[in-house]
Amino acid sequence: MIEVVTEITIHAPIERCFDYARDIDIHTRTVWNHTREQAVAGVTTGRIGEGDTVTFEAIHFGIRQKLTSRIAEYNRPYHFVDQMEKGAFKSMRHEHKLQQAKRADHLYERHTEI
Repeated sequence: MIEVVTEITIHAPIERCFDYARDIDIHTRTVWNHTREQAVAGVTTGRIGEGDTVTFEAIHFGIRQKLTSRIAEYNRPYHFVDQMEKGAFKSMRHEHKLQQAKRADHLYERHTEI
């Protein structure tokens, strides 16, 4: 099992951080250019929400791939999980946890791929 953990401190309201973290347009504008990632099915623009799905198509390792995920858990503005339903991995779970701090918000992301 591979696990990638990212922690970021952001000076913005927790609600704004939560909404940006689930915004498909922001995601596709901020991923690496060489992957040419784009949303091709499900929610393809705007904010993804509870129970929604999105299918991304991108080039990884020189191969065009598709990955479909569903928002499996949702507790605005503190937590949401997107979980792979179809794709190249045996499984993938992506947790987004946000915590309010005195002067900034803390975004904690965990990717688990098997």
